[in-house]
Amino acid sequence: MTDPITIDRPAAESADRPWLDTSLPLIERVELLLAEMTVEEKAGLFFHTMISLGELDERNPAFDMPSALEYLRERHMTHFNLFGPAPSGGEIAQWHNQLQELAASTRLGIPVTLSSDPRHSFSENPGAAILAGAFSQWPETLGLAAIGDEDLVERFADIARQEYTAVGLRVALHPQIDLASEPRWARQVATFGEDAELTARLGAAYIRGFQGASFGPGSVSTMTKHFPGGGPQKDGEDPHFAYGREQIYPGGQFELHMKPFEAAFEAGTRQIMPYYGMPMGTEYEEVGFGFNQSVITGLLRERFGFDGVVCTDWGLITDAEIFGQHHPARAWGVEHLSPSQRLIKVLDAGADQFGGEACPELLVELVRGGAISEERLDVSARRLLREKFALGLFDNPYVDVETADATVGRADFRAAGEAAQRASITVLANRTLKTGWANAAATPALPLRGGLKLYVEGITADVAAEYGTIVKTPGEADIAVLRLAAPFEERATVFENFFHAGSLEFAPEVLAHVTDVAATVPTVVDVMLDRPAILEPIVDAAVAVTANWGASSAALLDVLTGAAAPHGRLPFDLPRSMAAVEASHPDVPFDTADPLFRFGHGLTL
Repeated sequence: MTDPITIDRPAAESADRPWLDTSLPLIERVELLLAEMTVEEKAGLFFHTMISLGELDERNPAFDMPSALEYLRERHMTHFNLFGPAPSGGEIAQWHNQLQELAASTRLGIPVTLSSDPRHSFSENPGAAILAGAFSQWPETLGLAAIGDEDLVERFADIARQEYTAVGLRVALHPQIDLASEPRWARQVATFGEDAELTARLGAAYIRGFQGASFGPGSVSTMTKHFPGGGPQKDGEDPHFAYGREQIYPGGQFELHMKPFEAAFEAGTRQIMPYYGMPMGTEYEEVGFGFNQSVITGLLRERFGFDGVVCTDWGLITDAEIFGQHHPARAWGVEHLSPSQRLIKVLDAGADQFGGEACPELLVELVRGGAISEERLDVSARRLLREKFALGLFDNPYVDVETADATVGRADFRAAGEAAQRASITVLANRTLKTGWANAAATPALPLRGGLKLYVEGITADVAAEYGTIVKTPGEADIAVLRLAAPFEERATVFENFFHAGSLEFAPEVLAHVTDVAATVPTVVDVMLDRPAILEPIVDAAVAVTANWGASSAALLDVLTGAAAPHGRLPFDLPRSMAAVEASHPDVPFDTADPLFRFGHGLTL
């Protein structure tokens, strides 16, 4: 990468930067730096927006945003969410070091804090997750919950910590410890499922793995989300969009959704992200949680005593164009306020940062005009600077490119992720086959015997060929293996369709096809359950049904053929019908009547 920017990096030991003196207590270093900062430099700390790899003086490829040069030198911003998949660990590390050199060349040399959405699984969603790319690939968080092992979750998080820190990523915009109490909710793939106790245990292990035994230069700071719990969405719609802005509690379970956060606080999570939704029919103000003083100050700060960084979810202040389509700010309950008034309300609520925003000039205007005091800026600036110092960014913000290449996607890390993929697969049904097939009167369909003729869909022929002879039609096969994704409803815009919402029922043509194949040859159906699905028609047709939570075809076939043992157990109930879902209380876990399979169900082979 050729960078034409002239960077004059001041010496770290410069006498005019006393906050670089490592012999001083952290709090004193923070105060020394804060005293030197202008209002503009303080305001820049408050904005945490997207960035992606590219030339530092060119417009940012992430959503066609301003250049890194403009962000750092003109807007004084130093917190960025790295967007997009990773080409290689070394390429990220090299770019990161150039970004830090640019930061060091500014008046005060405040280093950049680089964050990331989850990037170790199979999801691709510009509002929530990033494909693994060069990083080791693991099942989705629901898959970690299906395994249910705290030690494994902490091991995953420790591996992710090593890969993150190798390239300069120092804040994890996760874990997501919302309870998946509304089966239709689009965001549950990144949760630990429906059970509060399991979520609390695994969420705490996740935080310990990312932050390490003691918080410091080797840590990744966790921004745990979405306080006070984002699961109870009306009709399961997501509050990225206006039609999903309401969170409702007809079952009176507001408190239950905070249980995992209590465990997160005990585990030492450093940062918190409130959700977009607005609570309806409770004692709390009916505005989005990022604007909600009764929740952020009343609950988070005062009741739970949390003094870490609070960053809003992305895009509460200004409208945005996403994939060429206009999307309004998620200013739910305060849509009538101007962007400047929204800034005031977020700060009055007790938050410290504006996620996904890059308008520090508005904050400067508010301070200059007396609407916000500089003392209020200092309260949050201290927290934000404290985190940079605690992470060791002022002492050494750079990473080693060769180490990054050697660490990201390391062979043992990849092997651990692949083992977790296999372990997470959940066997939901495994019928005995008809007399005569496989030469056994009562042989279960799984594990599959060797030497079979396989008909596959959703699996590439070259992978499947490692496990049997591939045929072109069901009629030629001994067994069919079909991979499906859980159903969702198509919505109007590209961005909306990243959030799988709506009915949990498969389309009639999908069910008809499965039934036709299953009538021809014994059929195994595997479903990627990024949220529950109505599986009864498929269970009735197939000889075996499995659920995966992000697993390669090879991982699935290893389990189906008995080369690996499945350990997965359902992290939520699987409802029997949409009528049961619609009749349930969205804030109450395990509330659908007569589920097809219950939480914890999973067969062994």
